[in-house]
Amino acid sequence: MKDEKERLFRKLNERFVKAFATYRLLSDDDHILVGLSGGKDSLLLTELLARRARIQHPRFKVEAVHVRMENIQYESSTEYLERFCQSLGVPLHIVNASFSSVATESQQTGQRQKPPCFLCSWTRRKQLFNLAQQLGCNKIALGHHQDDLLHTCLMNLLYQGRFGTMPALLQMRKMPLQIIRPLCLIPEQLITEYARLSQYEKQLKLCPYEKESNRTTARRMFEEAEKQNPEVRFSLWRALEREGKMVEEE
Repeated sequence: MKDEKERLFRKLNERFVKAFATYRLLSDDDHILVGLSGGKDSLLLTELLARRARIQHPRFKVEAVHVRMENIQYESSTEYLERFCQSLGVPLHIVNASFSSVATESQQTGQRQKPPCFLCSWTRRKQLFNLAQQLGCNKIALGHHQDDLLHTCLMNLLYQGRFGTMPALLQMRKMPLQIIRPLCLIPEQLITEYARLSQYEKQLKLCPYEKESNRTTARRMFEEAEKQNPEVRFSLWRALEREGKMVEEE
């Protein structure tokens, strides 16, 4: 099993290196903050970045943050995350946050309250931005893999009438920060297998709002399309690259 794990890690690392070379995700003197949720994707991202930082080419620093939502029962073992980061030499910050989702509709404006998933995501993102600036980081790394980006592309086409996805590199206009997604060339299947071989600990509690959604529909459509044509993944990816959707400015 050890040999199998090492072979798989080499494959993952090759795609990781290709991603940061293709989209220029890493540079000398970068200070990167990893959003560590505790899921398999963010665990792998932290491991890949930590190992690469030891090579010192390029030369960069890595820190991680785990945001705990006090009013959402979506929980990872902070003890495990601390041990995991310590074994990699990555400083870990744990931030507690919450949001208000009491009212479903404002009587004054008649506007509906944003859904919990949106509010939770927005709150986490805000905490990431705040801590990144406090620590002097110039980049935030998120663990979205290739399947995430392709499913997002389908969601945007089906529900918003636009062609685009979460880019591999997003330059923020209002603050000196870039968001990078170094796992963008890695299929989820490879991450799932590596997590099993590495015995990553699973989250203690899944989010109660994880249910049928537009993303679920997009995932199913993508899986059915791949059964009919295994080249769908590569065709859609090439289309995103041709239209310049992998590097954007916000």
